[in-house]
Amino acid sequence: MCDDTNLLLCYNRGCAVKFDQINNLEDSCVYHPGDPFFHDAYKGWSCCKKKCTDFTEFLNIKGCTKGYHNGKKPKEPEKYVPDKNIKDDIIEYHAPKPVSLPRPSASLPLENIKPTISSTLIQQMASTTISNTNGKETNSLTDIAIGTMCKNNGCKQAYEGAGEGNLSCNHHPGIPIFHEGMKYWSCCNKKTSDFNAFLEQVGCSQGDHCWIKETKTQGHTNCRLDWHQTGPWVVISIFAKKYDPNISFVKLSPVKLSVELYFPSDNSVFSKTMELYGIIDVSTSCVSMLPTKVEIKLKKAEPVSWGMLEYRNYKSLNGTNQSTKSETNVKNETSNNSVESVDLGDL
Repeated sequence: MCDDTNLLLCYNRGCAVKFDQINNLEDSCVYHPGDPFFHDAYKGWSCCKKKCTDFTEFLNIKGCTKGYHNGKKPKEPEKYVPDKNIKDDIIEYHAPKPVSLPRPSASLPLENIKPTISSTLIQQMASTTISNTNGKETNSLTDIAIGTMCKNNGCKQAYEGAGEGNLSCNHHPGIPIFHEGMKYWSCCNKKTSDFNAFLEQVGCSQGDHCWIKETKTQGHTNCRLDWHQTGPWVVISIFAKKYDPNISFVKLSPVKLSVELYFPSDNSVFSKTMELYGIIDVSTSCVSMLPTKVEIKLKKAEPVSWGMLEYRNYKSLNGTNQSTKSETNVKNETSNNSVESVDLGDL
C-alpha cells in the first residue's frame, strides 16, 4: 500500500491533488492561474476563457498551465468587524415625523367651488324642464288622465276614471333597502337578490290610491353620502338624481364643507354642512356634478390618514377609546340615509 502520510495537498486552483515534495517537478501540477468568474449563468476561468453553465462541468475544467505543486494554504481574508465605539462609522436612520399643521378656524369664509358639470346632466335637466312646462298641474280627480299609474310603491293599478271600479291599493308603505346584494322593503322584509323579482313583490298593505304626487312647498330631502380616502385625497360622493346644477353649489374652507342641491321636480333641497376631520387645500380640491351623484375630491393639506369624516365626531370622543364605535355609528347613520334617497319613480 502507498503511504500518503507525507503527501501534501496542492492548493493551486483546479488541481487539488496530493503530492510528494521530493518529486515535485516543474510540470507536475496542471492548474488555473486566473480567477473564477460567474456571470449571466456562465461559470469559467479568466486565464483560459473556458466557460460553461453547469457547475459540476465547471469544476472539471482541466487546468491550462503547468508548474510546481503548491502545498502552502492561502490566507483567508479577514472579516471586517465594526467597532461599536466608533460612532462615525455607524449610520442611524430615523423616519421623518409627520408635520402637524395648526388647525385653521372653522369660522373662515367658505369659497364657492366651480364644478365640472356633466353634459348628460345638462341634457337631463333640459328635458325635465320642458316636461314640467308642457304638463298641466292636476288638482282634482276630474283632471286625472285615464291610465295614470298609482304613485304608491308596489301598486300596479292604473286610473280608470271617476266612479269606476278601481281596485284597492296594495302597496309598500316602507322604503326600499339595498344591502349586500339583497333587495327588500323595510315594511315586509321579503329579501331577494333579483331586481325584477323585487319590483314584482305584491304590496303588504292596503289603502287608498295616490294618483297625484303631492308637490312639496320647498322641503328637505335626504341623499346617501359615502366617502373614501387615498394617500393625498378624500373623496365624498353624494348620490342624487335630477338636481339642478345651475342652482346647486359646493363651498369649502380649509376645515369646512357646505353642500346644497336643489331638486326642481318636487321643489326640495338637500343641505349638508360639516366641519371636516382633517385640513384640506381648497385651491386644488375639485367638484364633479354627474347624473347620479356629486363627487367632491378634497386634497389633503398633510399626508395623514383621516380616522373619520367629521370633526365633531372626533371632538365627542376626546380622551376616550371609542373611535371604532363612533365610526360604526357614522356608517350606520349613513346607511340609514341611503335608503331614503332611493327613488323608484323612474323605473
